[in-house]
Amino acid sequence: MEWAQEILNRSVTGYHQYYLNPGPGICYASENLCGMLGCRPEDLVSRQEDRYAQWIYPGDRGAYAAALKTLALRPQTRTIQYRLVGKDGSIRWVSDTLTSRMTQTGELQADSVLTDITGLKRENQELQYLNDTVPCGFMKYTCEATPRITYINDRMCGILGLPEGGDGQREYLELYKQNVYLMIPMDQRERMRRYLSRVYRRGTPIAGEITVLRCDGTKAHLFGWVTKCVNQEGQEEFQSVCMDVTDRYREKRAAQTQRYLKAVTEVYDLIFELDFPANTAKCLYGEKYPMFRWVQNISMEMGEAVEKWIRGNVREEDRDRIRDQFRGIYTGGWKTDDDQPLRLRYQGLSENGETVPYQGIFLQMEEGIYWFCCRSEPQETETLRSENTSLKENMQELMLRFTDGLAAFELRDGCVTPLYASDNVCEFFGFTREEWLPMMRRSTPIRTFVSRSDTAYEDFLALLQNGEREFTYFDLKTQRERRIKAICSRKSPGEGAVRYVMLYNLDPRQPESPEQPAQTPEVSIRTFGYFDVFVGSKPIAFRNKKSKELLALLVDRRGGYITSEEAIAFLWEDEPASPVTLARYRKVALRLKNILEEYGISEIVESVDGKRRIATDKVRCDLYDYLSGKEGCTQLFKGSYLTNYSWAETTLAELTGELVPR
Repeated sequence: MEWAQEILNRSVTGYHQYYLNPGPGICYASENLCGMLGCRPEDLVSRQEDRYAQWIYPGDRGAYAAALKTLALRPQTRTIQYRLVGKDGSIRWVSDTLTSRMTQTGELQADSVLTDITGLKRENQELQYLNDTVPCGFMKYTCEATPRITYINDRMCGILGLPEGGDGQREYLELYKQNVYLMIPMDQRERMRRYLSRVYRRGTPIAGEITVLRCDGTKAHLFGWVTKCVNQEGQEEFQSVCMDVTDRYREKRAAQTQRYLKAVTEVYDLIFELDFPANTAKCLYGEKYPMFRWVQNISMEMGEAVEKWIRGNVREEDRDRIRDQFRGIYTGGWKTDDDQPLRLRYQGLSENGETVPYQGIFLQMEEGIYWFCCRSEPQETETLRSENTSLKENMQELMLRFTDGLAAFELRDGCVTPLYASDNVCEFFGFTREEWLPMMRRSTPIRTFVSRSDTAYEDFLALLQNGEREFTYFDLKTQRERRIKAICSRKSPGEGAVRYVMLYNLDPRQPESPEQPAQTPEVSIRTFGYFDVFVGSKPIAFRNKKSKELLALLVDRRGGYITSEEAIAFLWEDEPASPVTLARYRKVALRLKNILEEYGISEIVESVDGKRRIATDKVRCDLYDYLSGKEGCTQLFKGSYLTNYSWAETTLAELTGELVPR
């Protein structure tokens, strides 16, 4: 019995025994309980009265008495939390686990084991203070592949639109707590996963905007931070603080949309907004179409609006075909073979009743919402559109004189807003025509704008300052590098004036393709340390960093195929797969193909249906030799692998034998 009392005195915060029937009264109090309260055992022990209740905080005595009353009904276990007030006035929170039992004499007794939870309560009170005073959502969640929420404050529940109290809130909370990705829209989840992986890997916080799903299916836009911490139990966890910026986002988006709409109306005659989730359509612009002008910006049922447009604007012979194409759009999605915007061509009716070739194009604005824009085909050859008559005359004159290309854009506060461009100028800056249109909706920092091209930022600034510069860029149409002279002028004085960029082709004659060598040169690849590729003893001088990184990624896969979407996730880890990134990836893959052809080793990379792999039997690689266990190769690895690239850390961990989460 003495050893049992010793355990109770040393291993728990406090222990005592009750008489419940008759009672309640305490028949035993441990030394540690008395020490915590600052009293003697005789101050607590009594069969006639519950002296222990006098040490309980007055506001908690009712719940305590109710728990004892329930215990006296039958043998059972209850756990309650309350505060104890010591003799010195100190207050402690305890968790009291009470177990009632029947003795051999027929008396009902209870054992009470106390746990000091003062520290935990203090932490929760601090969190509650933050919850009440800081207008931010706050969450803690695990670092697992499927993160589980361990704490979420009321503000975050409000942002998510969770019902206040009741079973509804508990049901939604339980769903979110099991998987934090359930509050993220499907198209944003991969982006969120990469953000968390990046925070976990680098150990540094990330700030940015993200879209979340409210419980009613609507979306909220948040700005916040994610960081990795270690909690009191020594476990790694993510913590997020975020603010609801939905209203600001909508205002900004509305302003951008209006600016974009104004630019698009310079090119297209009729613009519809198609909202597929709501099955509605509305005419955003149609000054030349009286039948739509009076219902402009009024939502209509989509099928009715499309049929109205077909009957009033499409030649009768083409109507059934256009109807079938629209039905295919409704049911078959929006993807095309080349990931370009979907286009419709038809014979339309002009204002005077004449039949004119027309083209319609679908531009995605956001998930499920598209703009359907129409214009007559003859206008498609008109590369530049004017903001006013003077600008139009100037641009037409320039186009007559300079046929190699022309662009116009506005510079203000270190940012650029593209206005117009011929196709080869879009390519000069690293964009396709479809990518250029969204750029017209917003201002982009000059450094970001130039980063898509092969042009150095300093060279572009020199063009703006000096008025002319020579550049080398990759022409998508000819699939070759071209030498271009760019001339920059401005419409009027001033920092924010519209600038023109005119291109002169300095290399008009395309060089003939070099003949392929009779035999493929020996190719050796170095992955331990920095990544490099050698043809014979000559290193390949990659002109594009991303094409070199793509080859490194293929080497890392050790002969396995990699899809476009997978490659994009590594090459641009902060951007999801989209028509923009897919177009960018195709350009990188094409540049890799060309540089390999230039060195006569194109067969080391195989491509099937858009997937690519390294032909391991046609190269010699230190990684492959090391993994093969060949004699003399076991000492090749010195502890570093593809030092150029952060995504190589997983393979590095395999090589070093370390187990890295995620």
